[in-house]
Amino acid sequence: SKFVRGEAMAGILIMAINILGGLIIGVAQHGMTIGDAAQTFSLLTIGEGLVGQTPALLVSTAAGLVVSKAASEASLGEEYAAQFTLKPQAMSVAAGIILLIGLVPGLPHIPFISLALLTGGLAYAAHTSRQKAEAAAVEAKKVPKPKGPEPMENLLSLDLLELEAGYGLIPLVDEEQDGELLERIRALRRQFAIEMGVIVPPIHIRDNLQLKPGGYVVLIKGVEVARGDLMVGYQLALHPGDALRQIEGIPTREPTFNLPALWIPANKKEEAQHLGYTVVNLASVIATHLSEVIRAHCHELLGRQDVQKLLDRLAQSNPKVVEELVPGLLSLGGIQKVLQNLVQERISIRDLLSILETLADYAPFTKDPDILTEYVRQRLGQALTKPLETPDNKIMIYSLDPFVEDLVKDSLQKTDYGIFLAMAPETAQEIITALQGAVDKATAQNVQPIVVCSPGVRRHLRRLVERHLPTLRVLSHHELVTEAKIQSLGVVSLSHEA
Repeated sequence: SKFVRGEAMAGILIMAINILGGLIIGVAQHGMTIGDAAQTFSLLTIGEGLVGQTPALLVSTAAGLVVSKAASEASLGEEYAAQFTLKPQAMSVAAGIILLIGLVPGLPHIPFISLALLTGGLAYAAHTSRQKAEAAAVEAKKVPKPKGPEPMENLLSLDLLELEAGYGLIPLVDEEQDGELLERIRALRRQFAIEMGVIVPPIHIRDNLQLKPGGYVVLIKGVEVARGDLMVGYQLALHPGDALRQIEGIPTREPTFNLPALWIPANKKEEAQHLGYTVVNLASVIATHLSEVIRAHCHELLGRQDVQKLLDRLAQSNPKVVEELVPGLLSLGGIQKVLQNLVQERISIRDLLSILETLADYAPFTKDPDILTEYVRQRLGQALTKPLETPDNKIMIYSLDPFVEDLVKDSLQKTDYGIFLAMAPETAQEIITALQGAVDKATAQNVQPIVVCSPGVRRHLRRLVERHLPTLRVLSHHELVTEAKIQSLGVVSLSHEA
């Protein structure tokens, strides 16, 4: 830029010297008047300036060509051809201007008109070539590209919760066809967050042509945990036991609780309801089944990352509790195990503050998550028993016979990994059978089956029966709050007991 500025200033200085010197020479040496001298030498100065700009034009053009070539790896000829044909509109304008110049009187017509025709032909050829290239590009986009090998890492991803449905159930998840299953699942996740304090992961729904049209499968971490088979176009009528009369339908079993039911056409819904039946549509059946499956396997969905998110959220309002407990007193895995134990027995962990405060109180004395869980259960007290109350605020319980408690206590073995129940299979089966009778009696009375025992055997008795009697709630005496109205339904004992 300095050289360009200096050249411009020198050009202005030379122009002034030429005009001034011309005036002096014309007047002094040639006897010209000032007007004649100014006219003559001004024209000569302008001509000299125009001639002097020719080298500058050539240098600028050469510099532009060099710069354009330096930015490309193509050869000089290819680059020039590409630059000239890059904008066909510019060449068309240039051809028109040259043609107008050729028509000016006094100028040679043939060279200018010939050059205009040549430039116009090049512009037309460039425009045609560009249109063909664009059309080829559009066609290339329409042709699907061959898929490359799928990254193997994508095959390792695993959905925590999946619902596979037969093609006949697809309209239930299509909101454009008034499918209400998605909305019910959203409501289900909100309900779990409120009742259990657990964020249920998103449920991945996909079709499975290998299933029957009305079939569906629930998978957790890729493993099937439940399935059902519905009749598309029908509704499920549940017999309440006191119906006015039997309605015609296809006998079946309700998939969630295995209750007797009937498949009835949609046009018989009002008739069935009038007779006392409970009628539910297919979306409600799936949502209810899914709810119970999640409730039974919720502890499997509660991972360390989920627990960390719960702790981070609590730390925003109660930072000291979290700082005291983690990681000084208890690891993240220890807290996760306690929360899983609670959720597995369908106890809400929404009151996370009380849970962590209890852990902070007892973690200095023991790191056993099972023992810590018992302390937390006793702390929750009211929140533990309130959902078990009947409409008249009573808790209907069965008591465990002391002889049975002694059998459980005598079967406990302490190892380096904790205390485990090592009971003879025959004895374990007798206890399960006795508890099964209590569950059947409570269910017949439409009462939540509850058995109460001493704190020392509670968790071991629960683990003994959890797979066989998942609906049975096992409480300890310490978990029954004093305000509760307790009503005994009987004592669970063994038939051969002395």
